Amino acid sequence: MSDPKKFPRLRILWSFARPHKVKLLVGLLLALLGSGLSLATPMVTKWVLDTLNASASLAGPVGALLGLLVAGVVLFTVQWIMLGKVGEEVVLGARVSVVRRLLRATVPAVTKRSTGELVTRVTSDTVLLREAASSSVIGLFNGVVMLVGTLVMMGVLDMVLLGTTVGAVVVVAVLFMTLMPGIAKAQERAQEHVGRLGGLLEGTLRAIKTVKVSRAEERQAERIIADARASAAHAVRAVRHEAVAWTIAWAGIQLAIIMVLGIGAWRVGLGLLEVSSLIAFLLYAFALMEPVTELSQNVTALQSGMAAAERIRSLDELEQETGGTEGAASARPGTDGPILELRGVTAAYAPGAEPALRGVDLAVPRLGHTAIVGPSGAGKTTVLSLLLRFLQPQDGEILMDGVPYREYSHDAVRRRLAYVEQDTPIIPGTVRENLLLSHSEATEEELKRVMEEVRLGEIEDRLDSELSATSVSGGQRQRIALARALLRTPDVLLLDEATAQLDGLTEAAVHDCIADRSRKGAVVTIAHRLSTVIDADTIIVMEDGGIRARGTHEELMASDELYRRLVEALSLAEAAPAAA
Repeated sequence: MSDPKKFPRLRILWSFARPHKVKLLVGLLLALLGSGLSLATPMVTKWVLDTLNASASLAGPVGALLGLLVAGVVLFTVQWIMLGKVGEEVVLGARVSVVRRLLRATVPAVTKRSTGELVTRVTSDTVLLREAASSSVIGLFNGVVMLVGTLVMMGVLDMVLLGTTVGAVVVVAVLFMTLMPGIAKAQERAQEHVGRLGGLLEGTLRAIKTVKVSRAEERQAERIIADARASAAHAVRAVRHEAVAWTIAWAGIQLAIIMVLGIGAWRVGLGLLEVSSLIAFLLYAFALMEPVTELSQNVTALQSGMAAAERIRSLDELEQETGGTEGAASARPGTDGPILELRGVTAAYAPGAEPALRGVDLAVPRLGHTAIVGPSGAGKTTVLSLLLRFLQPQDGEILMDGVPYREYSHDAVRRRLAYVEQDTPIIPGTVRENLLLSHSEATEEELKRVMEEVRLGEIEDRLDSELSATSVSGGQRQRIALARALLRTPDVLLLDEATAQLDGLTEAAVHDCIADRSRKGAVVTIAHRLSTVIDADTIIVMEDGGIRARGTHEELMASDELYRRLVEALSLAEAAPAAA
């Protein structure tokens, strides 16, 4: 009996093939026509032999054979091209859907999964989907028709020989059905280990410098290779099952042919069967291997494809961000009050996890520079993640222009914000594409202006070269990220310490940019350097997920012990390089 879990999988697979159902139906019709031509060929061969025995003209039967050949070539070519095109369209559609879903998913939904595993869904899993969603179902249906048709034509020729053949086919079918689930399970396990291998390899390559300095190349290689070995072991297990299945199929058909030849020759000797009928029957027996092969191959491909389709569809569970329209919050209510505000916000990075923020109240004025300081784990980055809507609060509310965030789309919120990460990751593409990432319509004059502001003149002649981790320094990478943010002229500029890797002269220029921007809009920084703290209009001191104190540098130096210790630590950190 069929596993009931297979039916939901088949429905998932059909969801990928459904948009191409008309082409698939045409492909099925072409396959059935081709099968009809194949079934007619032995009968026309019998006609040739009977005509030869009667000493009549061979023009008719030979012409019929040639006609069947030409028609078969045309049908086969058209069907191959059509189903190949449908298969690629299925793969393309799946990849487009998965890529869009991944990039529209919430940040926690994506980051809690291995990047390499997600990449595997887009690459190798969609390849497994190709055959299953296009030609496998047609191949299964056509294989059944060919098998039944062949047996029917054998029955027309001789019922005794048919009984001999059916016995062999039944034995082969039973053994096949026994072996197929093992093949599918082994292939599924092999693909799961490929996904894990991709995740480990991607993470290791991303941290290659740390791996090398730690002299952990061999240990990491062994971890990755362990999944490669596991995948290979399961794949070999599948190959063994397939080898047994094919051997049984081949041996069963060959045994049937030997029995047909012996029994048929005996019946010809008794005058119960014509020689031409025996030859036609043998041709059908030889051809019987084709539908059996087609059925087994397509069952295997279908099972692998259903497993891949299920893995791809599992990404539909990724929580998605809201769309790109502002909706009810499209009109700004006015210019009074803070531009951004947190009211009693509590937030955690996972359900049931310890809150990273507890009951935080914070108002960001429309003009000025707000710096956030505190020890590691105080909740500084969490505040930026909430403002950028990477993270949703468990309790409390976030507002923009006095309107709750929930009334805005994610796109509407981020349209008014710009963000510079501390580690400033590189986006694949050229320097120019990285600079224009958030403002693709910027003019050359605007681009040149912001590059001058952040002192990026040294790479102005390399704008169209590919950007990589080795083509620019860490400081240049930070300045590219800052220039990208400044190019948008945002209402709020969010900086996770944008001067961490800059030299003194360049840092001074960047500080001038921040000061200039704070006179035109809001700037919020997570501060790790003393110069950033002293320059801020308002300083927020955080500790253990809450706000401990707020005020100017002078006020906090006089009133808060933690702030004084932080400033002392910052002073020592900046004095050390200077002394060196």
